[in-house]
Amino acid sequence: MEQSSQETRDIVEVCLLAGKIILQSGGETYRVEDTMTRIAASYGLTQTHSFVMPTGILFSIDEKSAPATRLVRISERSTDLRKVTIVNDLSRRISQGQLSASEALQRLRDLDAANLSYPVWVQAAAAALVSGCFLIMFQGGWPDFAAACAAGGIGYAGSVFLQRLVPIKFFTEFLAALIIGTLAFGLVRIGAGHDLDRIIVGSVMPLVPGLLITNAVRDLMAGHLVSGLSKGAEAFLTAFAIGAGIAFVLSFYR
Repeated sequence: MEQSSQETRDIVEVCLLAGKIILQSGGETYRVEDTMTRIAASYGLTQTHSFVMPTGILFSIDEKSAPATRLVRISERSTDLRKVTIVNDLSRRISQGQLSASEALQRLRDLDAANLSYPVWVQAAAAALVSGCFLIMFQGGWPDFAAACAAGGIGYAGSVFLQRLVPIKFFTEFLAALIIGTLAFGLVRIGAGHDLDRIIVGSVMPLVPGLLITNAVRDLMAGHLVSGLSKGAEAFLTAFAIGAGIAFVLSFYR
């Protein structure tokens, strides 16, 4: 099907914006490439090529009316699976012919600008509950449940605020782990907790990059070696920062 120059540009923009939102929101590399290819094919553009990395997307279409290659830089990444779900739904609707390129582009722009994340206090409360549950899972005692909840919730909230002040993930995770370790030690010292090791282990679990590790393994299995190795390295640095923060606290107070 012949496409006008404006229609082709809109299709390219839809593909790039959909891929950008998925990648920024914690989606896998193969999902980004598959979504972009399916959207382009649904609009009649079958000769497409994409190369996705955690820090950028390269996309090209073999059409005279389209730019040869487009590049989108990814500077910020987080976890927002709700946005990933919405983009997947839009992709399905595009495949079924329910959305034109201009309509899809406008919806993706609105989604990209929207802030769908929960308030910080809700995230901190969830992290606190998760910390306490992990304490019990690691065979900790119920008397330490409240201490783990307090250290985990405050530490996670601190990581969110520190991320806004220090845009370097390594230092943010290090400082958050430092806060958790200090709180856990203080709670044990005043008698609000007893098993320091299990309180710390349960409290740091919300900071562990579980989704990043999963995506790294999934990308490696799918043959995306560059993305898999880079995500694995990022997960390793995050885990190292958390461990370094806790080790600093333990070495200082013990």
